[in-house]
Amino acid sequence: MRLPIYFLAGLTGSLVCGWYVFPRLLYKTEAQPLRFSHRTHTGEKGGMKCDDCHSLRADGSFTGIPVVEKCAGCHAAPLGSTPEEKVLVERYASQNREAPWRVYSRQPDNAFFSHAYHVKLAKLACEECHRDHGKTDKLRPYQENRISGYSRDIWGVSMSRVAVSGRPGMKMTDCEHCHDSRGVKTGCLDCHK
Repeated sequence: MRLPIYFLAGLTGSLVCGWYVFPRLLYKTEAQPLRFSHRTHTGEKGGMKCDDCHSLRADGSFTGIPVVEKCAGCHAAPLGSTPEEKVLVERYASQNREAPWRVYSRQPDNAFFSHAYHVKLAKLACEECHRDHGKTDKLRPYQENRISGYSRDIWGVSMSRVAVSGRPGMKMTDCEHCHDSRGVKTGCLDCHK
């Protein structure tokens, strides 16, 4: 009679460790170098669009996080009284020194993603993949997988993907689902070069 109880206790303990404890140990959390508000820049006061800062190069590749030179165009002197504004101007913009931003969407080296194809040709809005990131008032902490070195955003919020709707992350299956739902056919070498 004790064998089933021990088995259930072991199974329950294993599931709790595998689904709850392990993911928390797997990721380390790091703060971004500055508190940055997309809402301030894109809202009614700022009125900027995503591509005002996050643009494409002449060859169609994505520039990613804007260089400090682009920030310094508006922030050569403090525009507000927040401590973050002072740090941005004094530590980064005035010294032409890049802020060490943590990149949520860095893909593995064997994966190629063209923003130009998706934004220019397919005419997808940034929100299709990045959801409401452009409306946030602060950047969330960066969570990095201790083994792979990639952001938690690659997997999404839940590693198990149970009870997660929409586009939960940036895994290959998320890309495949989006392409399938739009009738876009691609081969392996389109993304893996």
